[in-house]
Amino acid sequence: MQSKSNKKTSNSRVQVLSQALPYIQKFHGKTFVIKYGGSAMTEPELKKETIKDLVLLSCVGIKLILVHGGGPEISTMSKRLNLPVKFVDGYRVTDKETMEIVEMVLVGKVQKDLVNLINVSGARAIGLCGKDGRLFSAKPISKMKKYGFIGEVQSIDADILMTLLEKGFIPVISSVGADRKGQNYNINADNVASSIASVIKASKLILMTDTPGILKNSKRLDSLISKLSVAEAKKLIQSKHISGGMIPKTTAAISAIKTGVNAVHIIDGGLKHSILLEVFTDTGIGSMIVR
Repeated sequence: MQSKSNKKTSNSRVQVLSQALPYIQKFHGKTFVIKYGGSAMTEPELKKETIKDLVLLSCVGIKLILVHGGGPEISTMSKRLNLPVKFVDGYRVTDKETMEIVEMVLVGKVQKDLVNLINVSGARAIGLCGKDGRLFSAKPISKMKKYGFIGEVQSIDADILMTLLEKGFIPVISSVGADRKGQNYNINADNVASSIASVIKASKLILMTDTPGILKNSKRLDSLISKLSVAEAKKLIQSKHISGGMIPKTTAAISAIKTGVNAVHIIDGGLKHSILLEVFTDTGIGSMIVR
């Protein structure tokens, strides 16, 4: 016979599942693009829990595309090889040697670790970068040489993604691409995720960060804005309420909404089960930008 405390715990679990059911039904068969980075990626236990949550989404019929970053790992490897780590205007200065490290770390290590974790957790993942199947081509963000080989997405051919999704795979995409001449570029993962979400008209784009979401006051975590429109997001950038690293994320979100994505969520990846709490509960835990 169950004790009162066990019954209370069981009832709480049933309530959580009951609240999630309408969302599971609503999003079954829909496609989510998730940009994965921050502390959720660097802390081993949190990483495992996040991957399990992604597999759960897949198991209830949501099609997933995972785009990942890996800045801390790139910096660690650069220092290990006695190469300088330098940032200009928020961009990692990427010379020829650094570009080799970027590709080696993102495609050769980070991506394969994620693919392996997803496979071990019960789903099927395949690793890709922009050069695979000519998934996306790149161009430099500026003619200014001070950035080195920093690029942005120029065009996307999503056929390979659609084929993989239909076969039940989770594409895991590194933010490395090449131009038409074969020159490699290091691309911001938010830019890659937004571009892919736009082309395939994803139901949701979810950006995992190290902050709770968009804040009215960056110094007050209790000033979180749960839901806002594109116009409101633009005003917050203009008024400098959104600043620093949140500018490119919010800009990527606005771009995705304008090109057909239904909603963009900016959530704290450092919070356990943050994706499930945002997608499957009435209140959510981050910021949602809508048209």
